[in-house]
This record gives sequence, C-alpha cells and structure tokens, in this order.
Amino acid sequence: MTGERRLNAIQNQIRRLEQQTQELQALADRYAWLRLAVVAAGLALSVAAYLAVGPWPMVACLAVALAAFGVAVWKHRRVQESIARHRILQQLQKEQVARGSLDWEAMPATFPQAPRPEHPFEADLDLTGPRSLHRLLDRATTHGGSRRLRDWLAEPEPDLGEIRRRQALVGELAPRFLLRDRLALNAILAARGYRTWRAENLLAWLAEHPPEETLRRWLVLLAGLAALNALLFIANRLGLLPPWWQLTIAVYLVLWLARSGVATAATNEAASLQGAFQQLRAALAQLERFSYRETPHLQELCAPFLDRAHRPSTYLGNVNRILAAMGLRTNPVLGLLLNAVVPWDFYFAHRLARVKVELALRAPAWMEVWFELEALGSLANLGYLHPEYTMPLLREGGEEGRPVFAARGLGHPLLPASKVRNDFSVVALGQVGILTGSNMAGKSVFMKTVGANLALAQAGGPVDAVALESLPFRLFTSMGIADSVTGGISYFYAEVRRLKALLTELQRPSPLPLFYFVDEILRGTNNRERRIGSRAYVRALAGSRGAGLIATHDLELAKLAEEMPQVRNLHFRDHLEGSRMVFDYVLRPGPSPTTNALRIMELEGLPVGED
Repeated sequence: MTGERRLNAIQNQIRRLEQQTQELQALADRYAWLRLAVVAAGLALSVAAYLAVGPWPMVACLAVALAAFGVAVWKHRRVQESIARHRILQQLQKEQVARGSLDWEAMPATFPQAPRPEHPFEADLDLTGPRSLHRLLDRATTHGGSRRLRDWLAEPEPDLGEIRRRQALVGELAPRFLLRDRLALNAILAARGYRTWRAENLLAWLAEHPPEETLRRWLVLLAGLAALNALLFIANRLGLLPPWWQLTIAVYLVLWLARSGVATAATNEAASLQGAFQQLRAALAQLERFSYRETPHLQELCAPFLDRAHRPSTYLGNVNRILAAMGLRTNPVLGLLLNAVVPWDFYFAHRLARVKVELALRAPAWMEVWFELEALGSLANLGYLHPEYTMPLLREGGEEGRPVFAARGLGHPLLPASKVRNDFSVVALGQVGILTGSNMAGKSVFMKTVGANLALAQAGGPVDAVALESLPFRLFTSMGIADSVTGGISYFYAEVRRLKALLTELQRPSPLPLFYFVDEILRGTNNRERRIGSRAYVRALAGSRGAGLIATHDLELAKLAEEMPQVRNLHFRDHLEGSRMVFDYVLRPGPSPTTNALRIMELEGLPVGED
C-alpha cells in the first residue's frame, strides 16, 4: 500500500463516521422528543387516573411514567456519548489526513516546541517549530509525551541498544492503528473533550507530602464526638438524659469549622486534578485489557499495568470514588448536613491522603510508560501513514567493506510525495562531501534530508527512504547562522563561533562519530580569505572520526578532491528552458559545471555587468 491509498482509506472512514454521526444525531433528536412525550403522557394519565379513580392509581401512573422517563434518559445519554465518540474520531482522522497531505493549516500544533538555538542541530534540521518534523509526528495528549518525542529526535548522544528497542516497539505499534486511536479517544473523552492535559500537575501533587497524620488525629477526635452526639441524642429521645447532645454538637461544629480548612485544601487540590485522574484511568484501562500475544516488546513495556495486584485502574478507581464522595460537599446545604452528622470531609480527605501515598510509589512509573507510549505511537503513526517508508538498519562500526552511511531513494519527510529522491553513501569515516551547485538547486534541502532522516532513524522511527543503513552518529550543523544586534555579534563572527564549536565537538572523546552539515561555509567574508579559510577548515575535517557535507558556491574548494582522497565532490545542476530556470534536484558526482547567480538576477530585473 502507498501513502496515497492510505489517505484514501482514511477519507473513506471519515465519510462513514460522518454518515453514522448524522444517523445517531437523528436518533438523539427522536429520544429528546420521546422524553418530552413521556413527561406529557405521564402527567396526563396521572391526572386522568386521579380524577377517575383516586390517588393510588395516580401514584402508579406517575411511577410508571418516571421509570419510562428514566429509561429514555439513559438511552438518550448513551446515544449522545456515541455521538461524542464519533466526532472525536472524525477529528482524529481529519488530523491524519492533514499529516499525510502536509496540510499545515489543518494540522494541530498541540504542543508547540520552539527550536533551541544553542542545540547542535535541532533548529537547522527543522526538528521543532511551526513547520517541523516534531509537529508532523506529534499525536501526544500530554506534554510529557510530546517532550519525550522531541528529546528522541534531538538526542545528542544516541544509544544503539535503546534505538533498537524503540524500533521493535514502533514495529509492533505501527499496524495497530485501532489501539492508538482508542487510546487517544479514551483520553480525550475522559477529559471531557479537552485535547490535552498536563501530567506534570498530577506528578507535582503526588510529590507533595500529604498531612495524613494531622488529618488522622482530627478524624479520630471528630468521629468520637460524632458518635457521642448520636448516643446522647438517642438517649435524650428515649427520655434517659437531658439534651446534652446540643452542647456536644456545638463543640463538634466549632472544632470542625476551626480545622475544616485542612480538609478543604486537600479536597480542592485533588478535585482540580479529577480530569487528569479520569483521563489516565481511561487510557491505562485500555492497556490493561489489550491482548499482547503478538507484541512481546509492548507487553514488556506495559508490564506495570498488568500486575493484577497493583493495576492502575484499581488505584485510580479508588481516587475517583473518593473524589465523587467529596464532590457532594459542593452543594452547601448537603455539605453542611453531612458534616454536621459525621466528619465527612475529614474522613474522605484522610482516605485520599492514604491513597496518595500508595499512588506516589507507582504513578510516576505509570506516567513514564505512558509518555513513552505516546512518543512511540507518534513514530509508529508516521510508518502507518507512509507504508513506503522503511525501518533503517543501524549497526555498530568496524565491519570492513560496508559504508558508514548508505541510503537509497532518500527523501525529505516534510516534502510532498512528488519529491525527488536520491541515493547517497559515505564510504568511510573521515570523508568530506563538497556539495556544489547553483542557487536553489537543492544543496541545503539535501543536507536537511540526510540530517532529518538520521534524526528519525536514531529516534527509533521509520525513514523516508527505500533503504537506509548507518552507524549511529552524533549530529552537528552550521546552517541557519544569524547575527545578533543586541549581542554585538556579526554574521561572520557568529559563523566562526559555530564552526569552532563543530571542531570542538568533532575532537571531543566519544564512542560515536560525528556527522556534520555546513551550509555556505564562510560566506560572511571576502573571496580571498574565504577560500584560504575554507580550504584550511576542510583539511582539518578530512580524515577525522566523522563525516559530513559542506555546501558551497566556491568551485575552487572542489579542487581539494584532487589533493585529498577523503574529499568527494557532489553537485546539483540546472538548465534554462526559455526564460525559466529548471532544477531536477538529482544528486550527481563531481563538481558543479554550472552557475546561475547572474541569470537569476537578470530574470528578476536586476542590472548585470558586462564583465
């Protein structure tokens, strides 16, 4: 299956969901009219029964009408819940179409991640930002899951064993689109339609030390007084004692009012997180019920959810029941009556504090797994939307005769399906590719293509290639250089600092080699000094424990290939068709035979000198 056929299948599913939603809405409208009819008919029959027979038949008619109304309400609610599920599923599938067709206007930017300019490669490779790889991939409902995905894409020191573990998990998740959609659906439904939630707030609440001992002391005291109140009240009603209960209940109420703030604070904090508890329980319950027979790696990851003695749904169910009981106090009259009879708030605040202690031991591990599942699901979804993508082969070095990087049919995942794909390889460490070509010929995009696919591969995801094999690399770029007016840094000085940082990173002891990308080296100075500096810099890179690409318009730099076997020339070319520049974006060996700067200036109406 191709990506286009996958999108067609998703669009067909959207049409089916829309049709089903319309049918459900029509059914919901009929139930609304039925509820009104039951009320009207029940009242009419009750009045008629009272006038014709008497009060008891009227009561019977009211009871039957009330029962019928209850059934109609229950059925109506079920239909409305189904409508909500269908609408969320429609939205999720529309987001899939937006991702598959690169429709950035319709694509959600759920957790915008600004590029970090100090990062070795994140900004230059468009890994984060408004039109970035992270935004294309990210389907997380939590900030933690979204950040985990970003951290994997921008990992400066990838670990081969961890990459292979993620690849196995992504491979198991990719075809299980129903599981991934249901996890997202359940999480959004439980959060009452909200697309996201901050798990950090829940973790911060769990990290706080609960006032369990204080609550326990006051609970014992107030419970004792409540029992004494009841005994004295009963004794008074039986004529055994005078109304001493009035005194004890006054003492009880004074003490309750004096210390109710402790219980109220605990209640309010937990109530503010009720949506997070419900969302987490809904998502994790799905994982508890899932059959892991054909997904051993996923089963291993989800092991904390499968312990029958400590399942998340049990703990989170207890929390939700406690919060539901606490919620009764939101009615001021009912809350006062309950607490006047028994220390309602203190009892449930104490129960919540005890459950909180247990949750604090287990919930952080659950959340870590949930964040990882969301990040893995985002990577798996890329492979699902693009069946033509492949899982790369990452291997250790030291094997003679095998290139350190080799890709066939390599394309950029942020470009449409009509993109031109290229083959590219690096035979050995120490190789420097000098990439020449005219303006707009595709040099910068090709470097980003190699870098983005390496970032994807080392995150554990599929890559936009027919085949890709590579060593794990550290990455470093010097591409999107900018000056700083406020910092007093010129463009040239900013580039020099970046190039120095690249050399430092290349020379830093590390088990991983460095793959670097340099765009328009030393463009901020004059021609003579640029040539001298560029040649010296390439000599420093060649033969090192790394490999990379340097894009340049300086054809003199390409002559280094005649002097140094580690230097390899590559180029893109263009040609004129009438008055139009045409680029084929095909990578070719050797230095570029063409230039086009003056021609572009002429086509845009700028003056061009005779010499």
